[in-house]
Amino acid sequence: MTELYPLHEPYAQGLLDVGDGQRIHWNVAGDPAGKPAVVVHGGPGSGHRAGSRRYFDPARYRLVQFDQRGCGRSLPHAANPTTGLEHNTTAHLIADMERLREHLGIDKWLLYGGSWGSTLILAYAQAHPERVSEIVICGVTMTRPEETDWLYRGVARFLPGPWEAFRDALPPADRGGDLVAAYSRLLNSPEEPVRRAAARAWSVWEDAVVAHEVLGKPDVYTDRPADDLMAFTRITAHYFAHHAFLADGQLLRDAGRLAGIPGELIHGRLDLGSPLDTAWELVRHWPDARLTVIDEAGHTGSPAMSAAVLAAIERFA
Repeated sequence: MTELYPLHEPYAQGLLDVGDGQRIHWNVAGDPAGKPAVVVHGGPGSGHRAGSRRYFDPARYRLVQFDQRGCGRSLPHAANPTTGLEHNTTAHLIADMERLREHLGIDKWLLYGGSWGSTLILAYAQAHPERVSEIVICGVTMTRPEETDWLYRGVARFLPGPWEAFRDALPPADRGGDLVAAYSRLLNSPEEPVRRAAARAWSVWEDAVVAHEVLGKPDVYTDRPADDLMAFTRITAHYFAHHAFLADGQLLRDAGRLAGIPGELIHGRLDLGSPLDTAWELVRHWPDARLTVIDEAGHTGSPAMSAAVLAAIERFA
């Protein structure tokens, strides 16, 4: 079994005012003189996880983590229904990352993340390629409409019972249309019981998809504090209902902007929620990237996937 680095605590942290009444929480760990790297968390709206630091040698990396708008320790928190999401878009998150980079005095940094984090990584790197030294992605997504439609409708062919429960938690008039947009409306309801019920139904479906994997775990999403679950589901539905605020196919079309940036793409062959073809397409458009497929892994990973991530990050140290 791969030995990750011991969990090391941040040596600095704070709240950065990024405008629009938003303050994002950040921390930095490792060697202040080390190679800069940033972890871009998934979700959207999951918040950062301390365990991600264990992939980075604290003697060689200066590691930045931050909570995207509305989640984790960033303020205001999206669990509060009065927190508007109109200033929470992919363009806002890209600008936040740039402001944080400048605030910390970093010229270039390695980007690491997965799932939704990979979409934000690709969008940021295509907007600011000169600020990216390398990219490591575990669980590749580009949040294209076809990917969202697969996750919330197409994969139902494998899980018809849980998917029907997911669909039938909506009002009858919404069950034949855009399920993600309908959930987004419920998650923004002025009535708390409506919001909480929608958050629960959404996360139960997400759990069903990842628990179906060979190494999947139950309650990955539902086993969260109530406010964290509310922020996660509300922000996720907001982004996915708007196709991540990206043009259809934009990240694949603009992959040429990543030329010269070394990339390591690591993906589970059994990833049911984010099938392998997305990573396969991306690496064909990004010659400087290398794809490693982990045969026994799904979206939630495996020991072999952890080993591959560690090796990729060590390669760039």
